[in-house]
Amino acid sequence: MLIKLYPDNLSPRHLTTIYECLMDGGVIIYPTDTVYSFGGNSASMKALDKIAKLKGIKKEKANFSLIFNDLTLLSHYSKPFDKAIFKLLKKHLPGPFTFILEANSQVPKLFQNKKKSIGIRIPEHPIPAEIVRLLGNPMFSASIHADDRIIEFETDPEILHDEWGDMVDIVIDAGFGGNIASTVVDCSSDEIEIIRQGKGELDY
Repeated sequence: MLIKLYPDNLSPRHLTTIYECLMDGGVIIYPTDTVYSFGGNSASMKALDKIAKLKGIKKEKANFSLIFNDLTLLSHYSKPFDKAIFKLLKKHLPGPFTFILEANSQVPKLFQNKKKSIGIRIPEHPIPAEIVRLLGNPMFSASIHADDRIIEFETDPEILHDEWGDMVDIVIDAGFGGNIASTVVDCSSDEIEIIRQGKGELDY
């Protein structure tokens, strides 16, 4: 199903359709402030299995991110972090960054693997923000391209629908997306490290 959803005019009817799909374990393709991505309800193991299959990887080895709409629920998934990290997150989020934090004991259960860290994103885009708000918990998220050659991310949601429409439940058409992925910042050890430079410019 292809749903046109305009960031400046979010249709309650379309949002309800997307919400019901995710609550039923469905997988969507949705826009962010960087690239279009697969998304699923983090409360659904069915969604996790589907995204892993779409990515062609075993979920035990998956490094999917969690999409939040604000910093409120981070403590449910990460170990406590110091004030410097909190300031860094607050300064750069929402924005085109994936921050890797030390995972707490809930994360391995959530992802059904032995993850010791968790990638978190708060995109500066109203559609994922509203979807996560409606769900009341984060979304599993994985970029659609299989590797990090960021020039090859697909930007046209209609082409994404042609390619993936039979394998996902909903493709959200919010107009053309970007083709530069998020900047990945590792905050899980003593030194803050940029492990992939993408769209975001880190200021610290």
